[in-house]
Amino acid sequence: MRALAWFLALFGVAVALALLAGNNQGTVTLYWSPYRIDVSLNLVLLLLFGGFVLLHLALRGLSALFSMPRQAQRWRLQQRERAMHAAVLDGLTHMLAGRFLRARKASEAALQQEEALAASHHGVPHAAKLRAIAHLVAAESAQALRDKATRDAHLQAALQDTSAREAQETREGVQLRAARWALADRDPQAALQWLDDMPQGAARRTLALRARLKATRQAQQTVPALETARLLAKHRAFSPDAAQLILKGLSLELIQAAHDPSQLQRAWSQLEPAERLLPDVAICAAQRLVQLQGDVALSRQWLLPVWDALLREPQALAQGTVLVKLIHALQEGFGAEEGSSELPWLERIEAAQRAQPRSAELQYLAGIACLRHQLWGKAQQLLSQALVQLQDPALRRSAWRALGALAEQRGDDAAAQQALRQAALL
Repeated sequence: MRALAWFLALFGVAVALALLAGNNQGTVTLYWSPYRIDVSLNLVLLLLFGGFVLLHLALRGLSALFSMPRQAQRWRLQQRERAMHAAVLDGLTHMLAGRFLRARKASEAALQQEEALAASHHGVPHAAKLRAIAHLVAAESAQALRDKATRDAHLQAALQDTSAREAQETREGVQLRAARWALADRDPQAALQWLDDMPQGAARRTLALRARLKATRQAQQTVPALETARLLAKHRAFSPDAAQLILKGLSLELIQAAHDPSQLQRAWSQLEPAERLLPDVAICAAQRLVQLQGDVALSRQWLLPVWDALLREPQALAQGTVLVKLIHALQEGFGAEEGSSELPWLERIEAAQRAQPRSAELQYLAGIACLRHQLWGKAQQLLSQALVQLQDPALRRSAWRALGALAEQRGDDAAAQQALRQAALL
């Protein structure tokens, strides 16, 4: 369609020129004493048009002739720039392929070519970023080759090249790589220093938070590591199961690092409500508080949400893994506190045992609670019934010891020796 439009336009122009030239009777008279020259107006117009075209072509030819040296220089500069970019790409490719020595040589070659361009006063506009990337590739290759002196030299050069405002993102990348190198060298303090020097927005990125989490864990800074892990979980950097596992591990480290009851209570207050509801965390905190001779009633208060949540899940009772840990934590508190504060727990245990009569673990716990409150007959009955189905060796051993103590209390030495013998075998 476009070709047809051009053809019709050309046809129209040709018709217009034919009508103008065919009926044009005008002449142009030139007087050059003593001569007179009469020329047709069409010929004059044709000569003027031809002269204009000839002059235009001559000027274009002269311009091209005089611009040849400049074009040759520009071509040489383009070849140098292409060689420089190709060297940077070669360095990246070799680094990704694991050829670190070749990557460093290619990056150094790119830096030399950039210096040559800068010396000729024809530098590229993005020279600073290009130099920073080349230095970063060389430093990364030197890190892989365990050449720390070369790595540090290229690192400082990259930081100098990214001091301008327009190269801020490149500088953040250099700082982040420096932090990862410090982590690889097992120097968490240096890694944290690099991360602290980053802008606030860049320091909250997922990659920076991952590096901070590793650094704080290497430095055994549990509280900052826990806060960083919470941010990563909030940003969905981990799967839900992985995030819960990491938070649980850090919470356990924080609890186990406490050396007195006040320090443990302070650590417990630093945990979030969701972390306090984790069974392993609550059980570990309660056991640690009892071991540090702290408030037993407070430890049971920490265990109460786990106890209620466990009773609402019959599957957890059937598995018995968490229940066994909870029983150990509750059992450690029996006898460590005097008074009637244990009566509410005795009622809870008896209610749970009546609701789940087939649970050997709950029967054992009820028997131990009855033994603590000197209900000898009921304790004897519950512990004897629990021994038939108990699977955990520690609970079976404790049950035999309790039966042995009951036998000694009623004067049956043979039964006591038999029970203690069974406990010793376990």
